[in-house]
Amino acid sequence: MSNAYYAPGDQRAAKVNDLFARIARRYDFLNDLQSFGLHRLWKRRVVKLAQIKTGARALDLCCGTGDISFTLARGGAETTGLDFSPQMLEVAASRSQKSHARSQNKNGQLATCNPQFIQGDAQQIPFPENAFDIVTVGYGLRNLTSWERGLDEMFRVAKPGARLIVLDFGKPTNALWRAIYFTHLKMSVPLMGWLFCGDASAYAYILESLKHYPAQLAVAEKMRALKLNNVRVINLLGGAMAINCGEKPA
Repeated sequence: MSNAYYAPGDQRAAKVNDLFARIARRYDFLNDLQSFGLHRLWKRRVVKLAQIKTGARALDLCCGTGDISFTLARGGAETTGLDFSPQMLEVAASRSQKSHARSQNKNGQLATCNPQFIQGDAQQIPFPENAFDIVTVGYGLRNLTSWERGLDEMFRVAKPGARLIVLDFGKPTNALWRAIYFTHLKMSVPLMGWLFCGDASAYAYILESLKHYPAQLAVAEKMRALKLNNVRVINLLGGAMAINCGEKPA
């Protein structure tokens, strides 16, 4: 049975936008529920891999409600979060108003820095070439009409020496673990979506999109094709989640 929120080709963007409009207000709560809060640790690991330096400019694509954007900002980066969904950006803006992103510099002084949030398409990033020291995407590459185009755009706007980091659902290589994991995505996660969001299809979408996403190994292959240096695949939960990272040649 096809998923109400998954469509290939040109209809993909509209369907994904409908999905996130539907779940925006419950997105953070359901992420905590389905990952047992682990997604917060994984996002912090993304920021740690970014190795933020003083004055760094960071772009967080498909930023959603802003988890990675806020953490980059707390680390001292001048951060822009970009997302296609106005409803998700509304939640991010509300979070920004309620609390400033804070970071301590090397002298122990307290500094504040809020991310800037803008609406835009990660496949047509509205910034020039060589603009950012850090480019991240968390749980967004899989949702693009063309994940390859998304990586091309990340590469284009990254400065020489910049770090490109991708966090997303993965595909475990162990057959037994993959079967257990996919069963969880097929049964338990949609049930949570139905109970707390009133829409099982919204979270059944995760498995459907993952079936059509080549995951961490293909992302690493594409990064190498872009001639990134130090390409790494960091598997989490036995490959159920993964971080891909690399550096644009200086």
